[in-house]
Amino acid sequence: MGCSFSGLNALYDAVNGGADVWINDNRFKIVRQLGEGGFAYVFLVREAFTDASGGGVSKKFKDPSHIAEDGTYAMKKVLIQNNDQLELVKEEIRVSALFSHPNLLPLLDHAIIPVKATPEQPWTHEAYLLFPVHLDGTLLDNSTTMKSKKQFFSTSDVLHIFRQLCAGLKHLHSLDPPYAHNDVKPGNVLLTHRKGQPPLAVLMDFGSARPAKRQIRSRSEALQLQEWASEHVSAPFRAPELWDCPSQTDIDERTDIWSLGCTLFAIMYGVSPFEYALGESGGSLQLAIMNGQIKWPSVTGGGGGIPKPPYPDALHQFVSWMLQPQPTVRPLIDDIIIHVDKLISNYSI
Repeated sequence: MGCSFSGLNALYDAVNGGADVWINDNRFKIVRQLGEGGFAYVFLVREAFTDASGGGVSKKFKDPSHIAEDGTYAMKKVLIQNNDQLELVKEEIRVSALFSHPNLLPLLDHAIIPVKATPEQPWTHEAYLLFPVHLDGTLLDNSTTMKSKKQFFSTSDVLHIFRQLCAGLKHLHSLDPPYAHNDVKPGNVLLTHRKGQPPLAVLMDFGSARPAKRQIRSRSEALQLQEWASEHVSAPFRAPELWDCPSQTDIDERTDIWSLGCTLFAIMYGVSPFEYALGESGGSLQLAIMNGQIKWPSVTGGGGGIPKPPYPDALHQFVSWMLQPQPTVRPLIDDIIIHVDKLISNYSI
């Protein structure tokens, strides 16, 4: 699936808000900004139907669950300054066309617009990516709020959120060739709260997704992979082999398994299992990760202020199983799904 270049000369000053934005033949009104990071901005938009829209953007969707009843969507605007950034956006669009799964955020529509760069606006293209909207925020947002209130997800919700992430990753890992997401973390998991059910968890942001299997056969290839990982894989969730890659090794989907283990820890405790090293004098995040030095937090509970973990030890053992520094002994996604299903049957209410 290639990028479509829209020839519509509509008003694209979405950064200032309040404008109408065209994505191909469909017009959207910006409701408000949801977030920003780097050269990307995320907006809540509402479709504005026109005679030319031919029934609206929903006509393009094969899955009716992607259609918003109120016509609202999330739109990401990316300001592209060079060819490398342009290729990254094109790759994200291409990868998004490879999958369809309820726990992977679908790209509903997109347009890349060439613009004339100026000293005040040095970008050469603007990309507009349209997604379903999840207004309850990311797992990171939810965990930060809960942590401030000294609240925790129930064991049942932890397992059900995690199980959904496993389902999405299994879909990616089962593609031909298998793909790795490469940036599994709480900030890339959208949650939607549902009455009487565990939250819906959807993995997003496929800008770092690549074919999972890589053969490293030289020091230069190893260093190239490390440099790529330093730019595309968040440090607290980055697998050891992406920090210090051997000159002769095979990289596979188990880089995601490491990140998944870190994310399970974060669902429980709100942080990566290695971020404690950032707050220690002389501490090294890389060293803690390379050695698999997990630091389990505790919360005060019970009589006499005795520290009491809020989760069963079986969950801690599960995390440790995924966070084995040697990737060849790390489990694959099918093994993890079998195990989490057993835990769900034991601990779900």
